[in-house]
Amino acid sequence: MPGMSQEAYRVETDTMGEVRIPEWAYWGAQTQRAVNNFTISDKRIPEAMIRALGHIKRAAAVANKALGELDEKLADAIIQAAGEVVSGAWDEHFPIDVFQTGSGTSWNMNINEVISNRANEILGGKIGSKNPVHPNDHVNRGQSSNDVIPTAVHVADRMVVDELLTSLAQLAESFRNKAREFDDVVKLGRTHLKDAVPMTLGQEFDTFAYQLEKAHERISRTTPNLDELPLGGTAIGTGLNAHPEYRETAVAELAQATGLPFKPSPHPFEGIAARDAQVELCGALNGLATAIMKIANDLRLLDSGPRSGLGEIALPSLQPGSSIMPGKINPVIPEMMIQVAAHVHGQCLSVTMGGQNAPLQLNMMNPLIAYETIDAMRTLASTCRAAAEKCVEDITADSERCAYWIEWSTAMVTPLAKTIGYDTASELAYKAFKERRTIRDVCTEAGVVPPDQLDDLLDPKRMT
Repeated sequence: MPGMSQEAYRVETDTMGEVRIPEWAYWGAQTQRAVNNFTISDKRIPEAMIRALGHIKRAAAVANKALGELDEKLADAIIQAAGEVVSGAWDEHFPIDVFQTGSGTSWNMNINEVISNRANEILGGKIGSKNPVHPNDHVNRGQSSNDVIPTAVHVADRMVVDELLTSLAQLAESFRNKAREFDDVVKLGRTHLKDAVPMTLGQEFDTFAYQLEKAHERISRTTPNLDELPLGGTAIGTGLNAHPEYRETAVAELAQATGLPFKPSPHPFEGIAARDAQVELCGALNGLATAIMKIANDLRLLDSGPRSGLGEIALPSLQPGSSIMPGKINPVIPEMMIQVAAHVHGQCLSVTMGGQNAPLQLNMMNPLIAYETIDAMRTLASTCRAAAEKCVEDITADSERCAYWIEWSTAMVTPLAKTIGYDTASELAYKAFKERRTIRDVCTEAGVVPPDQLDDLLDPKRMT
């Protein structure tokens, strides 16, 4: 930190003895023990969880002050310090690994200690003194890690989900705009990767848009369960050690501060013991990842070539695609989308397994669930924005290539089946395929219907 040596330490004590803490750090002994114990990965508490915890501690102090549970002077200092956490002023003071105690107690004590030290500084006290503001007695008043961390997971998810929904709507709209642009481009549909009947490129892109809009709906439907907060349930849901009016007061303040429709969970025992809301959320995220995977793969197929593949669309050229083959351009954005989708599928599985590990009254995989849900939504949001702005908006259609594939498709015989029968139509399709001729040539030669009727039946636009 500026002006402080990384080698300079202070010594604090807790119930287990003395702990050395970097002199510049606003965290305390319990946070430092967690840092020492959990040197596992490079994953740290998500920024959204820091913001959520700041909001919760601020709301708790407001409630405890209003209910006479906290001295006004101490409460105001806590409120100010928590507000600074919400603003992002102390993000570097949250150093604990995601992989830690399953309740997230270390994260709760981390926020308690940071706010306590900052509040004491505001009041003219000394960092590390726990005086006059104590991390447990004052910052954590009326709370337990067991209700704070589940509440923070809900609050963080609820804040981030809106970012995802905005980006998802942007991507859906970009496909919808392209659908309108490509409305008159007739192309060949395909099933089982084989020729099918004609459609328009607009219909194909409109399908992508609708698929993403349905994903948007599914994710939106998970938010009411995220709005239910178990704050005030304390250790297991009974509300032990909290003022009887604390739950309603603190959650109302939290809703006011965030502008989100939070409400006390009608069953705080469930809100502490289970993370089913996050499992539900990840079910919807898994559906979005599946849609993204399908759409990205379709874009790659439609863009394949340019000479040896379908070549019906051209994705924007963003960067060279090969270190050895000059002029090669790869579908880099769809490939990124596919990798993100695969990654999110794995995160959703992690959350599902996390939701299962909730023995009796407490889920013990809260940190992992928090990290995976937030990271999945943030990654999907960035992916949707990049796909819209760097890919979809600049896609062009090759109408001549689309017309070429239609004319050479044996599926063009399909409308004739109503007139000449399925068996005769099948024979003509086989003849066209075997002799490498178009359906139009074979049917004209066979004279199965008058020329003007044939032209009408084989008009691909009418088939759409």
